[in-house]
Amino acid sequence: MPVKSAPRETMAWMESLDTLLANKDGLAAFRTFLKSEFSEENIEFWLACEDFKKTKSAVKIVSKAQQIYSDFIQADAPKEINIDFNTRDQITQNISEPSLQCFDDAQRLIYSLMAKDCFPRFLKSEAYKELVNKQQNGNQKRWLPFL
Repeated sequence: MPVKSAPRETMAWMESLDTLLANKDGLAAFRTFLKSEFSEENIEFWLACEDFKKTKSAVKIVSKAQQIYSDFIQADAPKEINIDFNTRDQITQNISEPSLQCFDDAQRLIYSLMAKDCFPRFLKSEAYKELVNKQQNGNQKRWLPFL
């Protein structure tokens, strides 16, 4: 997982999940970590919701909502996310006339799950520690070429 972010940025990922997700390399590293834990559907759902909320066309809102529903929400979806029955039921009832907010509750639940569970594990993971160490070591060599 090659990372091009400056060491300062890599260390800043520790601050919050938002900081990590706002950084292209941080997102890629976190996604790779989630894949290794077989829980990449969480970040994929979150990203799909972020993209969905930017949709302008009414026709695209319907088609994207249907796609998100079939990929992540409906029973036995290929990338089914772990949300409570009430949230899933509410989305199922509203999917025929979706709004840009129709996945907000589910997205908040998944974000919370990632922030409280996956993110702390990522920060403790060997993958993250290796990234920080490689960047710190690489940075020292760049700044001290005479060593």
